[in-house]
Amino acid sequence: MDKLLGHKQALFSFLRERWQALFDVRFEVLLYDLTSTYFECDVPETGKRKFGYSRDKRSDCVQVVIALIVTPEGFPLAYEVMPGNTSDKTTLADFIRKIEAQYGKAQRTWVMDRGIPTEETLAQMRAAEPPVDYLVGTPKGRLSRLEKEFLKLPWEAVREAVDVKLLEQEGELYVLARSTGRVDKERSMRKRRLKKLLKRLQELQGQTLTRDQLLLKLGAAKKEAGRAYGLVDIRLPDKDQAVMPETFNFALNRRKLRIARRREGSYLLRSNLKGDNPALLWQYYIQLTEVEQAFKELKGDLSIRPIYHQTDDRIEAHIFVAFMAYCLQVTLKHRLRALAPGLTPRAVLEKMATLQMVDVHLPTTDGRCLILSRYTQPEKDQQLLLSQLKLELPPQPPPKITAVALPTR
Repeated sequence: MDKLLGHKQALFSFLRERWQALFDVRFEVLLYDLTSTYFECDVPETGKRKFGYSRDKRSDCVQVVIALIVTPEGFPLAYEVMPGNTSDKTTLADFIRKIEAQYGKAQRTWVMDRGIPTEETLAQMRAAEPPVDYLVGTPKGRLSRLEKEFLKLPWEAVREAVDVKLLEQEGELYVLARSTGRVDKERSMRKRRLKKLLKRLQELQGQTLTRDQLLLKLGAAKKEAGRAYGLVDIRLPDKDQAVMPETFNFALNRRKLRIARRREGSYLLRSNLKGDNPALLWQYYIQLTEVEQAFKELKGDLSIRPIYHQTDDRIEAHIFVAFMAYCLQVTLKHRLRALAPGLTPRAVLEKMATLQMVDVHLPTTDGRCLILSRYTQPEKDQQLLLSQLKLELPPQPPPKITAVALPTR
């Protein structure tokens, strides 16, 4: 397996050529994201298993971080396994160099979420020759600084229920996108969390608590409420005061609520692409869900976790096998999309799982054994699926004769 991992870069090049030949895949747009996968084990003294930010909400476990690049269609181009305490912001520059070293400095657009690039990395991408194009999500807090400029601009419809505004500033293009569907979803989530938070605060007012106990319970409430917690002004008792309705009270901050409602369903993106089609920019960013889907399938259908291995080389091998399985799954998914729409890879694999190969052992009169290897005949629906996918089962293997008969049980 160590020798196989040494050919990982060559494998990436091979996969790129095969997908281009099979599906005419283009590689001008690359989606980049990271995830983590955890280990339930004792804390190791060496190796890549480290404590870090857990996307699996298992901060009690050591983990490794996996970085993945896929095309907008979901075809993986490269991956890397890094120590579990790796910061997202330190990974992008190295990955850009690796891709350029392997495939050259072609015109590419990198699409990523807001927590990945630093301002320094984005400046380096703009200053590169040729410039490295990017489209990245931006925290909504930056919208406060740009809100006055955006208010002067008209909304432009780019697709059904999606409007955008474009603002050029300091060599970058800011894209404010608003989705009606996202508005309804965020409003419903915020309303539910805010209602639950206010109910919890009322309960705490009626309990007999010390100030320290109150702070602990408020911490738990804040974690559960998320951003809704910031919409409530809470007055805490002083250190020498008892926890009473007069010393501990709260009120909904209606000004903050109005601002939150005004920004619901909005995405703020930034890019160094000039004069590009706003609909295309929106489409690029929404396609980040392909990376999320890849991680979901790796962790779910393909069982990248749990990982029981204890050494880095075995961990790498485990993830390598899962990556190869994902490549096969993506290939099958796109074959189905073209030849059998509506079917998923999981449904096809479950349907084909009943096709089995069996060995029939027949003893001969001279003491030897005749072995007939036979696969079960496909049912009608399986045969139809094979025909639709333009696949043919191989011929039944020829019989074999062993020199010595197998012992009977």
